[in-house]
Amino acid sequence: MSSENLHEDRADLPEEVIDKHRAISSLMEEFEAVDWYEQRAAATQDPELKAILLHNRDEEMEHAAMVLEWLRRRYPVIDEHLRTYLYAEGDILQAEAVATGKADGSEEPTDQRGGARIAVSDGSLGIGSLREA
Repeated sequence: MSSENLHEDRADLPEEVIDKHRAISSLMEEFEAVDWYEQRAAATQDPELKAILLHNRDEEMEHAAMVLEWLRRRYPVIDEHLRTYLYAEGDILQAEAVATGKADGSEEPTDQRGGARIAVSDGSLGIGSLREA
């Protein structure tokens, strides 16, 4: 069972880490099931079976989304990355460049006027100090 496939001795791990491992294992299993149903639906010539398999695939996607949300609530880094990429429009790598402030190719984040900008990931508008002119 993959949920028992720990890389460290169970006795050395806090329950929180084991639960996260369970969730990550479940997420991998859900996406594996999505892939299996997708392939089976693509291969069958029976329209009724295809519809059932696609329905089952979509159920696995729902399960994956639920586990992913559980993980997001427990890993601030996952939350941050999902906020950057999940509903990003256009090129995904451009979304990374914008998120890191390197969209213009510079090493230092800048605002539209070319001034230095502080990268904000706390949900604020990131308008900076009101003392700047």
